[in-house]
Amino acid sequence: MRGLVLGIVAASLLVGAAPAWAQDGSEEIVVTGMRRIDRDSEDDVREKPVPVPAAVQMLRRTADFAVQQVIVISDTVNEEEARKEVYAMTRGAIGLAGTSGVQLASGEVVVEALTPANYTNLDIGDDEDDEDDGQAVKFLVKVPLAPGIDARTALSRIEKFLKAVPAVGRAQIKPYSELTLSVVNPEQYRTAIIDLIARDTSATSARFGQGYGVEVSGLDRPIQWKRASLTEVHLFLPSSSTVRPRN
Repeated sequence: MRGLVLGIVAASLLVGAAPAWAQDGSEEIVVTGMRRIDRDSEDDVREKPVPVPAAVQMLRRTADFAVQQVIVISDTVNEEEARKEVYAMTRGAIGLAGTSGVQLASGEVVVEALTPANYTNLDIGDDEDDEDDGQAVKFLVKVPLAPGIDARTALSRIEKFLKAVPAVGRAQIKPYSELTLSVVNPEQYRTAIIDLIARDTSATSARFGQGYGVEVSGLDRPIQWKRASLTEVHLFLPSSSTVRPRN
C-alpha cells in the first residue's frame, strides 16, 4: 500500500495546498512536507500553538496517521560495515514495530509500507544534513490516529519505540523530522466534498433570488489537502463558482 504526512509546528501551516498527485484509490498521502527538527532551537515544537485556518467548502476530518521521519546512522569508519549496521538496525526496527503500536513506511509524498522484503531498497549513504557523519537511511514511523490518540500520545509512542530498537554496532536511530500527518485515499471523500460545495452554492444562489443560479467548475480535479490542526486535515476540491442569471 502506498501512502503520505503534516508538521506539528505552526510554521508549517503556512505551506500551501498540496499539488494534485495522481491517485489510484489506495494511496496514503503526506499532508505537508516534512520539516526537519531544529536541534539548536530551545523551543519545544510540541508546545507551539497551532492556528486553525477558516474552512470554506472543505471537509475537515482526523488524519489517518501521525508520521515522523527517522534516521538510522552509523559512524563506523569502514563504510561497508557501517552500511551493514544500518540495514541490520532497520531490519530490527521492522521486526519490533508490530508489537509497539507503530507502522513503518518509506517515501516523502506517496508512502509505501516498509517490510522485510523491501527495506534494503532504502537509499543509503552519507547524510550531509545530520550533525553526525556516517552511512544513513531515513524512513517513516506512523501511529494510527485512533480515538484517544492525540499528537502528544503519538509522539510519545514513537519515542518509546525508537528507544526499544536494538542497537547494532555503532548504529543509532533517532527522530529526523517534526511530526506530520497522512491521509489514506483522499479520493474516497470526493462525494462528501461535492455535497459541501452543493449546499454552499445553493445557499449562495438563494440569496440572489430565483432568477439566479451558480455555475461551478473544477469538480473533476483531484482532491487536495492541507493541515487544519495538530491531528486534523482539510480536504477540498480546487473548484470555483460564478453567480449567473438563469436565463
